[in-house]
Amino acid sequence: MAEACQARGRLCEAAAVSQRPLLAGRLSGLGTTIFAEMSRLGVETGSVNLGQGFPDTDGPPEVAEAAVAAIRSGVNQYPPGIGVPELRTAIAEHQERCYGLRWDPDTEVLVTTGATEALAAALLALVEPGDEVVALEPFYDSYAAGVAMAGGRLVPVTLEQPGCVLDLDALRAAVTPRTRLLLINSPHNPTGAVLTREELAAVAALAVERDLLVMTDEVYEHLVFDGREHVPLVSFPGMRERTVSVSSAGKSYSFTGWKIGWVTGSAELVAAVRTAKQFLTYVSGAPFQPAVAAALRLGNAPLVQLRDDLQAKRDRLCTGLREVGFDVHVPAGTYFATTDIRPLGFVDGVEFCRELPRRCGVVAIPSQVFYADPARGRHLVRWAFCKRDEVLDAALERLSTLR
Repeated sequence: MAEACQARGRLCEAAAVSQRPLLAGRLSGLGTTIFAEMSRLGVETGSVNLGQGFPDTDGPPEVAEAAVAAIRSGVNQYPPGIGVPELRTAIAEHQERCYGLRWDPDTEVLVTTGATEALAAALLALVEPGDEVVALEPFYDSYAAGVAMAGGRLVPVTLEQPGCVLDLDALRAAVTPRTRLLLINSPHNPTGAVLTREELAAVAALAVERDLLVMTDEVYEHLVFDGREHVPLVSFPGMRERTVSVSSAGKSYSFTGWKIGWVTGSAELVAAVRTAKQFLTYVSGAPFQPAVAAALRLGNAPLVQLRDDLQAKRDRLCTGLREVGFDVHVPAGTYFATTDIRPLGFVDGVEFCRELPRRCGVVAIPSQVFYADPARGRHLVRWAFCKRDEVLDAALERLSTLR
């Protein structure tokens, strides 16, 4: 009898455990990314994919050949956890050449598996449960996931369309005694805004005044148009000791699938990020690291060429989208243009984007997924223009049926 009761007890206990959601509460609501859903729809319908931000042509052939050479020469085993010396030195040289910033490649540079891992590792390293992280909204979707995994709370400051001017009063009001870190993305995904020197100076002054850490996402640093400049936030007074700067080779050299990113910052900050990074991927792709070093040492010519090509593609897509009937917000940088869909009679971006592949054979991304409050971006849709001209033209021809 006692054994039977114990058995029933174990069954009841097992049943009770099974009622608990398997996904940790801090990650509830994240689910499958919209990029996966839209890409799947695109494949099912044979659509032109202007959703996910990756180019459909590769970067400089000599960089690809450097990766091939590395593989053939046996660079295929674990590299050092902080990255191969050749790449860390090339990153430091790039920062000095482009911005006059000097970093010690041995202690102030960390190679990561793309910028997304760098962002996650920094948040896990620097944010305690209950800390607040202030970020510019709309934001890259990994920000919310990274802050949630760290146990923090994401506090948005909205860049309003059109114009996407940073409301410095709103930023100041968002900072509370619980704020640990400002997460600043410029050039900004998904709006394409590029913060001005004056806006960045104000952000830096606020960080110093309130003694905040700052993480900058600068993956689109070389994709800035119309004569604008990218100014690293770390270059302002008082920012070197409090700023973790994140970038990668994927966007600048059109090798997004290699997933080679990096962190630069003071030795103390980089050591903190490295502590978390070593328990995520531990190391990053061995043969791609010398190839990215080769890319960084090509100088500015390929970066300028890519920027000019993308500016022309931006203009091509934005002109076409305007002719279709959208209200177009022309970006100052990045891969992406944003449209207001209401002039064509649509009100919900998610419904519009789910219908679009079957209706027109085109994939886009609803901007509301980048907002803490989806209602703010319900009427906005993001389009990627980092595609061949014939692909952009095919998409625009299909979209013309919306008129």
